Amino acid sequence: MQFKTLIPCCLAMAGAFLVPELFFPEGMLNPVQQRILSIFLLATFLWVTESVPAFSTSLLIITLLVLTASDSAPHFLKEGLGDSALSYVEVFSSFASPIIILFLGGFYIALASAKYSLDLNLARVLLKPFGQRYAVVMLGLMVITAVFSMFMSNTTTSVMMLTIMTPLLSDMDPDDPGGRAMVLAIPVAANLGGMGTPIGTPPNAIAFRYFVGENSITFGDWMMFAVPITVVLIAFSWWLLLRMYPTKSKTVELNIESTFAHGCKPYIVYVTVLLTVLLWMTSGLHGVNAYAVAIIPVAVFSLTGVIGQKDLKEISWDVLWLLAGGIAIGAAMSSSGLAELIVNCLPFEQLPVLLVFFVIGFICMLMATFLSNTATANLLMPIAVSMSVSIAGIAEWGGLIVIAAIVALSSSLGMGLPISTPPNALAHATGLVETKDFIRTAKIISPLGVLLICSVLATLAWLGWL
Repeated sequence: MQFKTLIPCCLAMAGAFLVPELFFPEGMLNPVQQRILSIFLLATFLWVTESVPAFSTSLLIITLLVLTASDSAPHFLKEGLGDSALSYVEVFSSFASPIIILFLGGFYIALASAKYSLDLNLARVLLKPFGQRYAVVMLGLMVITAVFSMFMSNTTTSVMMLTIMTPLLSDMDPDDPGGRAMVLAIPVAANLGGMGTPIGTPPNAIAFRYFVGENSITFGDWMMFAVPITVVLIAFSWWLLLRMYPTKSKTVELNIESTFAHGCKPYIVYVTVLLTVLLWMTSGLHGVNAYAVAIIPVAVFSLTGVIGQKDLKEISWDVLWLLAGGIAIGAAMSSSGLAELIVNCLPFEQLPVLLVFFVIGFICMLMATFLSNTATANLLMPIAVSMSVSIAGIAEWGGLIVIAAIVALSSSLGMGLPISTPPNALAHATGLVETKDFIRTAKIISPLGVLLICSVLATLAWLGWL
């Protein structure tokens, strides 16, 4: 614990909480919004400075939200909250959010795969075509991850790919920066890969709801501009990771002698994992969403004894708590109207059209760093749609299609913290990467990604192709 950093953080939060007039214009925020913003600022400082473990910050968020901004706050703090008070039930429900269940299913799959060497055998099969050169193997991992993320949840893809990558990391020197780059490559590729198709990530699907009538585009139309953007960003990220984390070895030894195990429990693992992945990939056909599918391996492996009580101790519970805090603060900012208020403070009408595109793209990226990309898209998409009508000149640059696509794609670039996206949290759970690693890579990839997205879409609109 770094007290020199922690004390100023706490003093700043206490000042914003107790004397809001020093920080916010009078009447700008109601008491609930003011307290949520104070908690958000404190959490941001703690996450960035790593004064305390990341999961501890998340638990602190939930504690402070319940005790200061909810309908279960002490009487002396509840006065003035009125009907704006958060529901303490909804705050606590972040511990059982569908995304938590999705993670739990992923952890069960990873544990079972390691227990019966499924991860070793998948690594042997999938990575063999890429040889043993370190740079080529990393590129292969990123390409596989990105392609899978275009058609299935990037969370489930990350679970699978990090499981497959485990044998590679075990053969590398723990002090080799190349191992850190390998781990970071998975969430980066998963986040970017989801941009490629309308079903790759929820923000894309949210944007697609508005593409009707004269603004309609097809699945293929989306891929025509989104896939090239994804390819460029994947290639740049691969190059950047190689430069930021130069490896000590030029080759990756993949001498895996393991063979698929036989027996009742191994077959249960193989069938259950295959069924789960197939259900994840075909959710549009059978109607069972990825979160509901994730409970299947939890139930099956528990009932059959594949995962026992001792195995449960190996689950990364700190990651689930870390995510719960991020979900809680994001939901609080959204439901209280604080996030929308912050966005509406910006004078979009006074900016040139092209600058509007860049500004809203950067806002999406920054908000998605702290909120989920789905919450960010849900919040900003209606604002972007109204801007396409209210701001003169946007129609000449592609109108609703361009600005909605910018919001959707930029939301996937919010990946600067472990809580930003589930793939980031999974990578953080390996213990091989720290918060500063996410910040270090995202501060370059994310802004450049926003610039690329806005530039490509504006150019296509200028050419009349959108």
